[in-house]
Amino acid sequence: MKAVQVVARGRAEFVDVPVPTLRPGHVLVRTRKLSLCGSDIRMLHFAPEDAYPFPPGTTGHEMVGVIADIDAPESPLKVGDTALTLAPNHQAMAEYFLAPVEHVIPLPSGIPIEHLLQAQQLGTVLFACQRLPNVSGKTVAVIGQGSAGLFFDYQLRQMGAERVVALDIEAFRLRLSKQFGATHTIHNAVVEPGEAIRVINGGELADVVVDVAGEVSAINLAIDLVRHGGDILFFGYPRGQTIPFNFETLFHKCCRAQTVVGATVEANQASTRKAVDLVANGRIDVAPLITHRVPFADVIDAYELHRTRGDGCLKIVIEMPD
Repeated sequence: MKAVQVVARGRAEFVDVPVPTLRPGHVLVRTRKLSLCGSDIRMLHFAPEDAYPFPPGTTGHEMVGVIADIDAPESPLKVGDTALTLAPNHQAMAEYFLAPVEHVIPLPSGIPIEHLLQAQQLGTVLFACQRLPNVSGKTVAVIGQGSAGLFFDYQLRQMGAERVVALDIEAFRLRLSKQFGATHTIHNAVVEPGEAIRVINGGELADVVVDVAGEVSAINLAIDLVRHGGDILFFGYPRGQTIPFNFETLFHKCCRAQTVVGATVEANQASTRKAVDLVANGRIDVAPLITHRVPFADVIDAYELHRTRGDGCLKIVIEMPD
């Protein structure tokens, strides 16, 4: 089969590798569509030097496919089912992927699979939001308005946040923010964000800040925007291992800061299953997120488009050949 492999920092190639061999408790899935994520860019450009080269299939983890074979007698899954397939090892950018049965979630029919595909990232946001304090009646700033940031806008409003302030350095990425639940937007490439939040929030900084971008500047901006005694959630994959960090300001603000990653550790993939239901039932409209559809043959160009946020891209869907 054809697969993509990140062979060195900033370089991915197509490789020919065997189709994975079925093992007990696993499902062989024929890949139909994938979408790109900031964590793919992290693996391609910002992983530790000794991590390269990554195995074949990197980098892809948001995947929907069709079950080609299964060795899990107790599972209700069957050959021919369409399923959202979780790939925490990021090795799903290939024509076939072998997944543990607990990482394969059957999908309802009658809904575009590229829409249901977005439930993977939405699930990670729902999982992350469990780490937040009670946000009811509070002001929350969300740094980064890619698809994950928009999902945070949505969920924070569902959780009762009074003000959700969306920030991004790209103006086009703020266009959907209010549609997804933000009450205010700040284009922080041209506006001083701290003062803008004080205007919005009666002279005070944000009660809670969520960094969804992972850029060094965004990580430090989160510290600048949180009020004394507030909360920071670092969700965006950091662009590197050792970064300049404004610890003194964080220290004197006496705030609570935490990271979150790894939604697949959750029992029964509860957040991802909830996300599938939200998309399937029309509670959240993910269609506006999908701005580009790219054939598998052009995925390496798609990685670069995603990294540079070029051509107004939000979510890029990779389409496998029939």
